[in-house]
Amino acid sequence: MTDAKETESPSSLIDARIAELGDWRGKTLAHVRKLVKGADPDVIEEWKWRGVPVWSHDGIICTGETYKQIVKLTFAKGAALDDPARLFNSSLEGNTRRAIDIREDDAIDEEALKALVRAAVELNQAKKKKPVGG
Repeated sequence: MTDAKETESPSSLIDARIAELGDWRGKTLAHVRKLVKGADPDVIEEWKWRGVPVWSHDGIICTGETYKQIVKLTFAKGAALDDPARLFNSSLEGNTRRAIDIREDDAIDEEALKALVRAAVELNQAKKKKPVGG
């Protein structure tokens, strides 16, 4: 018998995660999802690593993990992105990823977040266009 999770679309699994959270984290995840999709209408929603919403376009843009105290948006190539609004406030020590930890009462700078998403897509597309071998 097939697991129901295996046949559901990633978008419906993300919908279910938002509903199952049922608190500020679900509302926040839904809000950032809307912002990501608004910044890039061609974004692809995925469901990876046993239950993590992932937004991709020519590579991973960011993930939306939920914890007890935070909703964490981790940008796969965040260290390579300009962040003039200083949204990144977590995972700052690495050479690749950067994250935004959103707490219950945090305001989200919507335009700055959309700009980061668009920059991540541009970076993914630029890396995709590089010729193989140099």
